[in-house]
Amino acid sequence: MSSTGWVFCLLWLASSSASGATLLAPGLVEANSLNGADTVWLMVSTALVLLMSLPGIALFYGGMVRRFNVINTMASVVGIAAVVSVLWFGVAYSLAFTPGSHALAPWIGGVERMGFAGLEFLGVQGKVAVSHIAPLIPESVFAMFQLTFAIITCALVVGALVERMRFGALLLFSGLWLLFVYVPIAHWVWEPSGWLAQMGVLDFAGGSVVHLNAGVAALVCAFALGPREGYGREPFMPFNLGLTMAGTGLLWVGWFGFNAGSALAADGRAGLALAVTHLAAAAGALSWMAAEWVTRRRASLLGLCSGVVAGLVAITPAAGFVTLRSALLIGLVAGAACYWGATALKRRLGADDSLDVFGVHGVGGLVGALMTGLLAEPAIGGQAGSLMTQAIGCLAVIFYSLMMTAAVLWVTSRLTRLRVRAAEERSGLDLALHNEQLSG
Repeated sequence: MSSTGWVFCLLWLASSSASGATLLAPGLVEANSLNGADTVWLMVSTALVLLMSLPGIALFYGGMVRRFNVINTMASVVGIAAVVSVLWFGVAYSLAFTPGSHALAPWIGGVERMGFAGLEFLGVQGKVAVSHIAPLIPESVFAMFQLTFAIITCALVVGALVERMRFGALLLFSGLWLLFVYVPIAHWVWEPSGWLAQMGVLDFAGGSVVHLNAGVAALVCAFALGPREGYGREPFMPFNLGLTMAGTGLLWVGWFGFNAGSALAADGRAGLALAVTHLAAAAGALSWMAAEWVTRRRASLLGLCSGVVAGLVAITPAAGFVTLRSALLIGLVAGAACYWGATALKRRLGADDSLDVFGVHGVGGLVGALMTGLLAEPAIGGQAGSLMTQAIGCLAVIFYSLMMTAAVLWVTSRLTRLRVRAAEERSGLDLALHNEQLSG
């Protein structure tokens, strides 16, 4: 996704100097001032990030649930993608990525881009709308790129809710969570006027905005819904880990758009982000595998897949700030830390976080954000990292996500029942909620 606020400012200053324009908010510019290579790369990256959700997350999660809940799990991801897309068009993009009024600017954006108002392409006049954050790219492309991040963040939370939450309640919760949790945090970190951006918090592509945020929300939801019927007393056998492995592969490939696309340019920084992403993923897989071997004397496919995702999560906030050697270290630390998060920490917390969203994304996002503060190279991104600043940013995201997720869940529960009935849960959500089932 986009870099932190100060990085956006540097990109904006550089590009506006080149074009002779000064943008403090989204606006119209000469169409010939756009950079074609940057535009093409961001369009490709948008497709790659959407691929991470559809079908990446759907396959990744669908392979891990029981056979009679696979369709519901996949339908949840598709439904969330649709809800988030419409809300992003209507209101969320404007609130997240416009400067807002003077008093509210550090906290939330304005309303001028609601309904994508002003995202114009006036071909006859030779004008096109751009964001002040990415002035060399059509704003329509920038808005769509950011939409794919909102989709996957909301979809990640599904992993903590599978096999027991009503479909309608999930969609309602996801829409409210997007507006009241994701949007403010995205504005704080990624819009140049946001208070965490002004503080200097570094989050190149979503370590705190996406992964730590989703991980904390998932944990809150797991506690609120309670454990699945039979949790801790009977084995929950995954339907098909082959699907999970296929989903992992799509996530790995899509993550190149996730991180390298966040450079908002087809340049050397994007190339570095791509390289560190791959290296951290490989290191995370090896580290998780080693931890699993030490504790259980085996290496599992699910463990390898989880390690890959752990490495990808942790490198996300650092991708445009660190060297390849630092990326290797981040991946190694993340693999071991997330293995602990998905095993020992999960047992200690006692929540049925079904597919280890908090253990992988919450812990991995926290590890990555803090290590960005330790390892960020000024020669790469223009600013040294600060562990204290990163810690403050993480604490702010954790506290806000925890409190507001609980509030959104409470509101949702007042409007509709959250959990399926016990009989529906035992028979499976595929038939109970969708009247569909896997054949064979």
